[in-house]
Amino acid sequence: MQDFLPVTREDMKSKGWDTVDFVYVTGDAYVDHPSFGSAIIGRLLESRGYRVGMIPQPDWRKKESIQVFGEPRLGFLVTAGNMDSMVNHYTVSKKHRSTDAYSPGGKMGLRPDRACVVYSNLIRQTYKHTPIILGGIEASLRRMAHYDYWENKVKHSILIDSGADLISYGMGEHSILEIAEALQSGIPVQEITYVAGTVFKSHDLGRVYDPMVLPDFETVKSDKKAYADSFAIQYRNTDPFTAKPLAESYGNRGYVIQNPPAQPLTQTEMDDVYDLPYTGQYHPMYQKEGGIPALKEIKFSLTSNRGCFGSCNFCALTFHQGRILQTRSHESIVREAVRMTEDPEFKGYIHDVGGPTADFRHPSCKKQLTKGVCKERQCLFPSPCKNLTVDHKDYLQLLRKVRNIPKVKKVFVRSGIRFDYLMADPDRTFLNELVKYHVSGQLRVAPEHVSDEVLKYMGKPKHAVYESFLKAYENANAHTGKQQYAVPYFMSSHPGCTMKEAVKLAEYVRDLGFTPEQVQDFYPTPSTLSTCMYYTGIHPLTGEKVYVPKNPHEKAIQRALMQYKNPENRELILEGLKMTGRMDLVGFGPKCLIRPREFRGKSTGGKNSGTRNTNTDRRYSAASSKKTQKTQTRSGAHERYQKKKNKKR
Repeated sequence: MQDFLPVTREDMKSKGWDTVDFVYVTGDAYVDHPSFGSAIIGRLLESRGYRVGMIPQPDWRKKESIQVFGEPRLGFLVTAGNMDSMVNHYTVSKKHRSTDAYSPGGKMGLRPDRACVVYSNLIRQTYKHTPIILGGIEASLRRMAHYDYWENKVKHSILIDSGADLISYGMGEHSILEIAEALQSGIPVQEITYVAGTVFKSHDLGRVYDPMVLPDFETVKSDKKAYADSFAIQYRNTDPFTAKPLAESYGNRGYVIQNPPAQPLTQTEMDDVYDLPYTGQYHPMYQKEGGIPALKEIKFSLTSNRGCFGSCNFCALTFHQGRILQTRSHESIVREAVRMTEDPEFKGYIHDVGGPTADFRHPSCKKQLTKGVCKERQCLFPSPCKNLTVDHKDYLQLLRKVRNIPKVKKVFVRSGIRFDYLMADPDRTFLNELVKYHVSGQLRVAPEHVSDEVLKYMGKPKHAVYESFLKAYENANAHTGKQQYAVPYFMSSHPGCTMKEAVKLAEYVRDLGFTPEQVQDFYPTPSTLSTCMYYTGIHPLTGEKVYVPKNPHEKAIQRALMQYKNPENRELILEGLKMTGRMDLVGFGPKCLIRPREFRGKSTGGKNSGTRNTNTDRRYSAASSKKTQKTQTRSGAHERYQKKKNKKR
């Protein structure tokens, strides 16, 4: 127990403490592994001499559950956990999920909906004036007014609804240490208005220099064009070097003010974070319940980078981790890998060496670390920038070092390869070694769609780039003597995807010869560019109007088209084909998605289906009759055999 941060008053007393400096309330179970944000922040504060007590998954119906350590000396830190609590609880169709990978034994229901708001209000009922600082993905992506998919409306900044004092957004290491130092020095939390990577409330704009004033809440709540304009300003101010403070008015409740993002971690700082004394385990109190399922997925994985300049429109990373790459040194990663090999449960396999995008190991261009990312241009979309530095040598060297560690049998790369970045590299050494050493039969990639029109709204490269990657991947397999496959992920119902594009994707799936392993309906999570398009029907950066499939029935049809082999989807598929005038895909031909209904006379199918006359029906009927007779004969023979067997007994 001494290896973990205290979770009970007895744990606290055993350390010789009478109180703690910070109480960390989290919606996840307590897992002391650097893939869990609460573990990183808790250990980081501990390394600076602060006393931290953990309250994982308190019972939000009881005030006593957040009084475990009494009132903390400096404040409460509150997070919903590694996942947004609403995404954790609900599917895209708003149905309740049955399991929670971040809870003991996968049990659902151990955290509330909108956990940050609920926990903060629970704390306020008892501790009226103790500072409350929100962090994690849920608070980070709700830091300003945002569209809420589950209530289908624009909601306040989470700072307003929670009653908290500050939000530490993004990854939080820099800002949380500054906040802790300020509180330690006696500065009231209301006066902590200067920390980069934070959001605070103010009655006026006197505490902020040269802010960009966003449309006020009442305006963005009722005017979709104003919402899109506000989002565009926020999107262009996510870089620590160029961003300005943003202010959003809430009338007589004052302003919510967002300071520019914190500076990215240097490599030394990132090494220090991952070298902290994590146990790498879930807390022993969960042993009886079977542990924490989420840990199984990442226990033997290595984080090598943060941030992503890929900037997919449906991804929240631009708002959370940012576009500037931050990396750990080879030495730090190898040290962690060596520690893994000493774990009794280690079987010789490292499941991943990566991050948001595995093969990104340095900023996309030289200017980013001094001048920031471009406001009006993207690094890879619509095509790679001429200033893009494309180089896999560093990542290649890292993988070689890790796979040569004693006791390591195999090193996989599972966190995603950006295939357009890979194709921009004329040197195929990395691709060849990836195929030879780091793929286990299947390489998962995310082309997302095959329609260039839809890909444009996704911020993804044209389909031709994916096709060229498949050829290169096939050549690499041939070169290394392997027979491995690329398994694509596709997304249905993304803004811009009409039924025509959905049918086009279904035809591509048909030609693949197998049903995709994973089909995901677009999920409008807070603060992504795609979610803004979903809500407003406007591309916020161009002002272009965008078609959005919102009707649940239409979304069901789009999803069913990609899973056309499932008999349960037949009626939905038929409806989609009728809507698009593609009845040529109903019939018996090799290009057809579904067969017509069996009946006497003519078929309702298209040109590939042919017509079935009475003679044809008779043949079908005769074949069916023979099959029935054959089945009955087999059944009779089986019964006679059983009787004979029973007599012998």
